[in-house]
Amino acid sequence: MDRRSLIKNAGIAGVLAAGVAPAVHAQAAVRWRLASSFPKSLDTIFGSAEMLSKTVKALSGGKFEISVHPAGELMPAFGVVDALQGDTIDMAQTAAYYFTGKDPIFAFSCAVPFGLTARQNTSWKEYGNGRKLLDAFFSKYNFKTASAGNTGTQMGGWYRKEIKTVADLKGLKMRMGGGVFGEAMQKLGVVPQNMPAGDVYQALEKGTLDASEFVGPYDDAKLGFNKVAPYYYYPGWWEGGADLEFFINLKKFNTLSDENKAILDAACKVAATDMTAKYDAFNPIALKKLVAEKTQLKAFPKAVMDAGFKASMEVFAEHEAKSPEFKKIHQDMRAFQRDQILWNRFSEFPFNQYMNSVKI
Repeated sequence: MDRRSLIKNAGIAGVLAAGVAPAVHAQAAVRWRLASSFPKSLDTIFGSAEMLSKTVKALSGGKFEISVHPAGELMPAFGVVDALQGDTIDMAQTAAYYFTGKDPIFAFSCAVPFGLTARQNTSWKEYGNGRKLLDAFFSKYNFKTASAGNTGTQMGGWYRKEIKTVADLKGLKMRMGGGVFGEAMQKLGVVPQNMPAGDVYQALEKGTLDASEFVGPYDDAKLGFNKVAPYYYYPGWWEGGADLEFFINLKKFNTLSDENKAILDAACKVAATDMTAKYDAFNPIALKKLVAEKTQLKAFPKAVMDAGFKASMEVFAEHEAKSPEFKKIHQDMRAFQRDQILWNRFSEFPFNQYMNSVKI
């Protein structure tokens, strides 16, 4: 009797009795470790890794599990790329621009100054050339990427003094994500500092930092920045839509069954959607609370924005002159962005502009 007839006639009990089990039962259990660059206290970002783990376990019936470890538990926050290269972890959750010291191209996978919004970023990666170009680059570091969620347009950070002119930036010691943004700010006189989020409060309190950007009201309030730096500026022109990511070890990924690859892909999408939705829901409430607690909310002067734009474009041109790969990815992103801006003129922008002008 062939297998098809056996299943039809005997039913599942007969199949198991005969030793012919469905494929899912034949698979060995998979146990992975994920190292995050973020602390547990950031329930938006770190929560995305927890959502990934929960979804993978549920979809696989417990046959595929991913343990999630906050920054510092398995390794320092910025040690995850080296760990992936050394095959000591299976996945990481991080912000790619933390690693621009290795190569400035890393920044494109998260955010660059005057870059893409959250929706544009997703569209470029999934239906433009973004994911293909970036994963080809990241293969040399032994990982591929998947979005862990997008913060949306971020705030411009916390400052111990007012920023009225470009001159007020000169000599400012500021915590930032790094990369091309850091280089642009250096042109404006800022001294960039790259440090984990958990170290920022104490540095601001002691005065070893003058300013810090991080994400937005919900996360920033949790970290207590308003208690040590009263001025809160917007917008974060260097992060129009910062994409946090899962870095997936290529060697380990290639050992997964097709079923587990599909489960991991689906779980990443669930986690990414969940994170972005949380930010959109929680940020307005947190912002109102910060203002009620006497946070001084201020817009960057146009002169500061213009100076930032000019400096950023100079940095992009300098890197393009040195790296054909950087130029290829940057030009591809900007071409995609131009079409997005064109469409936005007739869709989101006029609608939002009108809604901002009426009382609801």
